[in-house]
Amino acid sequence: MPKNKPAEKNTKTKIIIPIAVIALLFLSIGVGMSYFKRNLYTVMKVPDFQLTDQNNKKITNKDMLGKVYLVEFFFSRCPTICPVMNTNMRAIEDEINNPEFGIISISIDPDNDTPETLKQHAKRIGVKSPNWHFLTGNRTYIGDIADKFNIYVGDKEDEGESLNHSGMIALVDQDGNIRCRYNKDNMPILYYSGLNYEDADGKIPKLTGKYHPDREILIEDIKKLLK
Repeated sequence: MPKNKPAEKNTKTKIIIPIAVIALLFLSIGVGMSYFKRNLYTVMKVPDFQLTDQNNKKITNKDMLGKVYLVEFFFSRCPTICPVMNTNMRAIEDEINNPEFGIISISIDPDNDTPETLKQHAKRIGVKSPNWHFLTGNRTYIGDIADKFNIYVGDKEDEGESLNHSGMIALVDQDGNIRCRYNKDNMPILYYSGLNYEDADGKIPKLTGKYHPDREILIEDIKKLLK
């Protein structure tokens, strides 16, 4: 009988090691998932910009340092996605309610969207925060900024496309970095949607949709950065 003890010990060791490896693997997966849920990906530095807001004040990316803010492209007479985006931005503004939070809304229709027009627009939608800047300027320059953000804006020279634009929103941290969360596959989403959806998963855009999943996750991520 004593001769069998080393063999028994060896067998137990062979069993324990794979169990320990599996346990460690699951622990690592759990830690990794927790990391992706807690942390935000750094996309890139926010592009430089200098434009005029609704109060005729020059606003640059450097003026926004120290604040968490959102960046969108829109225009005030847009009849489709812009009112939806504005409504979602207003909801975010109300929920965050923090002087260290701001919004940058860059008009792609500067011929119409003068500072005076943008001031009326801000009043019409009920903007409260002094940190929500509606910006206007040279259209070619604005198109270049959109390109640097990698947010689609139609070609100024194409009459049919010039007022087309994406409904995506950039989230910028206090240090001027564009940030985002990871999706369910642990891939960075890069930008957030400002649109409404027919479904809770955000797969089917609809102007009158009752779901706005990215609005909720933006609020969560803004609060993470403000901590």
